[in-house]
Amino acid sequence: MTRQKLRHTLLLFSLLLFPITIWYFSPYLIIQAASEHIMNGSFIVFSLMLILSMFLGRAWCGFLCPAGGLQECALRCNDRPAKQGWRNNIKYVIWVLWIIGIIVTFILGKNGVTIDPFFMTDHGISVASIYNYVIYYGVILLLILPALFHGRRAACHYICWMAPFMVIGSTIGRVLHIPQLHIESSCEKCVSCKKCNQVCPMGLDVTSMVKAGKNSRCTECTLCGACVDHCPKRALKYSWKWSK
Repeated sequence: MTRQKLRHTLLLFSLLLFPITIWYFSPYLIIQAASEHIMNGSFIVFSLMLILSMFLGRAWCGFLCPAGGLQECALRCNDRPAKQGWRNNIKYVIWVLWIIGIIVTFILGKNGVTIDPFFMTDHGISVASIYNYVIYYGVILLLILPALFHGRRAACHYICWMAPFMVIGSTIGRVLHIPQLHIESSCEKCVSCKKCNQVCPMGLDVTSMVKAGKNSRCTECTLCGACVDHCPKRALKYSWKWSK
């Protein structure tokens, strides 16, 4: 359980730092920067998410994402697993339209290409004026309301604009057989106690995936390790090497 205490601590600190870091995850600022041919902080962060996920999967979501930390706080208000299926595809529609907007804006932009990690921040701090808090709390509501109404990490499932970067990156890693952090299962050890389902912050049906041997390739898994730490038969484990 030590790993889960550490994970929750990291998520808490990430959430507390969100007023400072929020612009580095902004889907709007990257468009604003593209209009001036500037590679801003969010462009750098999203690029790193894509690259690092080839090796670490969606571990960012499970251990460091402030939006994830916010939604896990909401588990005390609504602990139901969020309905998934087609709803999980909403974020990909949003992401594709957003990427098209960035590309079009960049093509129509002006000036030479430059790099400015602190674009539109105050010495690197995102929320540095009282007016920025209006935007900040608007984003907070956008992220927490789905979790309050629909259940566990619903915003991650439905509307997260960062998740597709990591899904694409981790998929590339699997296709290229790059050693990648993932969770493997031993079906023969599983006794269907469903404790993994109960503790999964993403509300996934881990037991069914274990039986089908599909959990290591689940694109909604954030590698938080809650299922690994609570499995009484140790049917789940972290691994870097892909099973043949």
